[in-house]
Amino acid sequence: MEDKLNFGDLSPSDIAELISGFNERPYRANQLTNWVYKKNASSFDEMSDLSLSFREKLKQNLTLNFPVSLVENKTSKDGTKKYLFILHDGEKVESVLIPEKGRTTLCVSSQVGCAIGCTFCLTGRVGKRRNLSPSEIVGQFLKVRDMEEKVTNIVFMGMGEPLDNINNLIKSLEILIDQNFIGFSKRRITVSTSGLVPQIKELGKSISVNLSISLNAPSDRLRNEIMPINKRYPIEELLKATKEYPQPRRKFITFEYVLLKGINDSNQDAVSLGELLRGMKCKVNLIPFNEANPLPYRTPDRETVLNFQEILSGFGINVKIRKNRGRDILGACGQLAANYPLDKNNRKTKPISQVR
Repeated sequence: MEDKLNFGDLSPSDIAELISGFNERPYRANQLTNWVYKKNASSFDEMSDLSLSFREKLKQNLTLNFPVSLVENKTSKDGTKKYLFILHDGEKVESVLIPEKGRTTLCVSSQVGCAIGCTFCLTGRVGKRRNLSPSEIVGQFLKVRDMEEKVTNIVFMGMGEPLDNINNLIKSLEILIDQNFIGFSKRRITVSTSGLVPQIKELGKSISVNLSISLNAPSDRLRNEIMPINKRYPIEELLKATKEYPQPRRKFITFEYVLLKGINDSNQDAVSLGELLRGMKCKVNLIPFNEANPLPYRTPDRETVLNFQEILSGFGINVKIRKNRGRDILGACGQLAANYPLDKNNRKTKPISQVR
C-alpha cells in the first residue's frame, strides 16, 4: 500500500486536482483550506461542514500533519527568539523571530544543513542532510503563529539554501501567499540565495517574491574563496540573472554583504563593490560578521563598517548596516546549526588570506 499524501504538502493546484479526482465541487477546496490554515484543524473529523462520506475519502487518502515539534525556545537579551524544531525523522532545524519597531520578521529554514559551504556560515559546516518538505517549511510559521506571535514578514534566510530546494520552496510560497490558504502578502516575503542562477530564473517565472542575494565579495577571485558556489555561477552571470528577476512592484533587489575583518572590508573593497552595483535598482545590507566557534573570522571594528557604508553611499547606493540580533543565543545570521556536530575535517579552519 502506497503512503498517503500529506495535505500539508499540497499546493493550491494540487488540492484543486485532488478535489476534482474525488468528484467533489470546486468550492470544497476552499472549505478544506479554511479549516486547516484559518481554523487550525488538526484532523479531518473536525471539519463539520463537510459530509461524512467526503471526510472518509479524505482520511482514506490523506494525512493532515505539519511535522515540526518545538523542543527548545531561547530568548536573546535583545528580544530575538530562536526556536529549535525536531522533525518526524529526528532531524532538527532552527527558526528565528526578530521583533523590530513596526514589524516582526520570522526567519525560516528550508533544508536540514546546507550544501553550499560558505566559509563564514555554521550551517555550511553541518553539510546538507536533506531538503525540508512544504509542510515542514510552512509548519515553522504555523507553530510560531500558534504561540500567538504576530509575524509581519517572512525571510527564507535560516538553515539551507532555499533555491537548492526549489520545488518545495515554490509550493511553500504558494501555500503562504494564496488567499484561500494563509494569505500572506508576497511583498512581505523574501527569499535569500547564495546565487544559484538557473533557480533564480525558475523562481522568477513561477512566483514573484522579494529576492535577496548573499554577495559578500566584489570580485570573483575573493568570492570563489569564501563562497565556492561562485565557481559555478560567477558574479557577472549572477548579476545578469538578478537584473532580470521580476521583483514585486516598487521593491529593490537586496544584496547582503557580510563584513569579515581583514578579508572583504577594506576601502578598496567598498569602492569595487560600488562600481559593481552602480546604477542598479538595489539596496545593500552590511552585516558585521557574527562570531561563533569554530568559525575563524572576526568582526570588523565600527569605524571600518561606517567607512564602508559611506563609500558605498557615495555611489548613490541605498546601504544600511544590519543590527546584530540574537548573537548571544547563536540566532544571528550565519550562526544556525541546530546543535549538529560540525564538520571540521572538510572545511577551512583558518582564515583565508585576502585575494587581490
